[in-house]
Amino acid sequence: MFVAGYLIVWGTFCVAATAAQWRLQQSALLSPMLALVSPMVGGVLFILAGIYQFTPFKNACLRQCRSPFAFILNHWRDGWDGALRMGASHGTYCLGCCWVLMALLFAVGVMNLIWVAVIAAFVFAEKLLPGGVWVSRVGGGAMAAFGVWLLV
Repeated sequence: MFVAGYLIVWGTFCVAATAAQWRLQQSALLSPMLALVSPMVGGVLFILAGIYQFTPFKNACLRQCRSPFAFILNHWRDGWDGALRMGASHGTYCLGCCWVLMALLFAVGVMNLIWVAVIAAFVFAEKLLPGGVWVSRVGGGAMAAFGVWLLV
């Protein structure tokens, strides 16, 4: 039930991302590889993603999302409905941690497997490495700098 709660949160996000993709396609803002065709929009997205990496909200979500086992121990709820709520709560923290990184796929191409792997490796590093907070901050600086470069 914990996993079901987690998947409900991420499934809802996927529906919202798909709706955003359809709107971007209808507006002719996506290429056939599902990447933004406007460097200005992509640049703004990268800058916002970079800034988000430094926010207290991101750090709070990252702390909770790092260890599902510790989360379960610290937020235990009895029963099936308790497990479902714990899973949804943990999924919400993980979504809060990663949603902007997932949104970057619109800037680099949703169908670009290299960028999918790069973003997955970044998420892995910020969540599991001992210096994950610094990975997040250095990555945020790099994202913002890349966004400025796209705008220029």
